[in-house]
Amino acid sequence: MVPAASSEGQAEAEVQLLDAASAATFVAENNPTIIDVRTPEEFAAGYIAGATLIDISSPGFVDAISALDRSATYFVYCRSGNRSATATSQMIDLGFTSVYELDGGIVSWAAAGNDIQI
Repeated sequence: MVPAASSEGQAEAEVQLLDAASAATFVAENNPTIIDVRTPEEFAAGYIAGATLIDISSPGFVDAISALDRSATYFVYCRSGNRSATATSQMIDLGFTSVYELDGGIVSWAAAGNDIQI
């Protein structure tokens, strides 16, 4: 979990890291907004059903994330977990309060036998 600096009187928001098995259950039970932060080429090769692509390497990434509802629940992933860690940290810094990250990225998702859309 990655703690964020808190404003006076507010609880600290944290990114919740989920392994692939827990993540599949979480997605099925909570219907979060799923964000894939990989490149368009990576996304085209396979993605988690229902995911929206918001490429972290794109110059418009912060603007795209900033336009989202900060009170909604988000599930974020990349290929192996490095870019999603950066993305979720930025989301917490922007004031998002319910952010979940896939530990090990889509690689761990697929290794656990979860479905990938192509």
